[in-house]
Amino acid sequence: MKFRKALCILPLVTAMAATNAEETTFSYGGFIKLDALVTDYSDGTLGAQNLGRDFYIPSLTPIGGVDEGAQFDFHARQTRFFFATETKLESGDSIKTKIEFDFMVNPIGNERISNSYAPRMRHAFITYKNWLFGQTWSTFQDVGALPEAVDFIGPTDGTTFARQAMVRYSKDGFSIAIENPETTVTPNGGGGRIVADDSSVPDIAANYKFALDNGSYMKVSAISRQLSYSNLSTGGSIDSSTNAFGVSFSGRMNFGKDNLKFMLTNGSGLGRYIALNAANDAVITDTGALDAIDSTSGFVAWYHPWGNGWRSTFSYSFLDVDNNIALTGAGVTDSSETLRANLFYSPEPKLSFGIEYSNSSRENAGGADGDMNRLQFAAKYAF
Repeated sequence: MKFRKALCILPLVTAMAATNAEETTFSYGGFIKLDALVTDYSDGTLGAQNLGRDFYIPSLTPIGGVDEGAQFDFHARQTRFFFATETKLESGDSIKTKIEFDFMVNPIGNERISNSYAPRMRHAFITYKNWLFGQTWSTFQDVGALPEAVDFIGPTDGTTFARQAMVRYSKDGFSIAIENPETTVTPNGGGGRIVADDSSVPDIAANYKFALDNGSYMKVSAISRQLSYSNLSTGGSIDSSTNAFGVSFSGRMNFGKDNLKFMLTNGSGLGRYIALNAANDAVITDTGALDAIDSTSGFVAWYHPWGNGWRSTFSYSFLDVDNNIALTGAGVTDSSETLRANLFYSPEPKLSFGIEYSNSSRENAGGADGDMNRLQFAAKYAF
């Protein structure tokens, strides 16, 4: 039995004795990160404890309000910890596990006195041979295409982004998975989001990665979904399903020490997979049927090292939603975009300081819009 990073925990000793001829390696890691944000909105403000004050969420950029001046926020909620195991089997195969937590997006906590926040599960999965069982990044998402950013995600408007439970098979650059389904719906004429939880079949996602020279690659991803909503059990009259499909093209192209990362996604009914669910998957028609909402999104990001630990990334991301305003109403998000530039410095390999400026805008289906300007600083140490 092997231990990494001097884990001295009693339950691990018990586990070591139980494995007999098998050999298990335990490891842990993560990072501590402090974020400081100064944000100014052109058309309103975000109140205390709003998630949009911790990181960029496209659908939360205020529209149609009054500028109240800049807001300043400090937090360390992105701090992350993972624990992993790898057990070597007598057959020569291995079983791996990983569980990871951070403190983001959790309503348990406040800024009044102690700034205490409860951890939330990000990843929890098992891998055996070519199989993965558990929760991790969606197979429809290309994590490798995400550029370095001070913000929690970065090119949020234009990236696919989802973590969920799944069963995945991967081999020779190809992956296919059945994943947890969920449908988000806009009521007919507009109104609050309906989270249906009525799908009877899982989402099916697949991707193929093409390896190129010098570490460059391209990836094609696709997803097929059943969107469903029923309110019969609560006395309603809606019981409808429709199919949805999307494709995404992404990758990284290396040019010496520089690189270009990109993504372009198009489809119908992709709402919860794109831009942190800025648009819903479907809208209810006048007859009570579901009509899948079309969208196009993407980003490009250029990375350049300046030398001596200094580096920058410049990016542009966008979301464009094809809303039928007669069904959705005028208040839904129709488009958003962000320009982002940052500068990082690492005096030591695992210690980084970064500063980033971003300008974001959002427009609703009725033509009203609003802007957000944000300056963000971060200090991060990975262990």
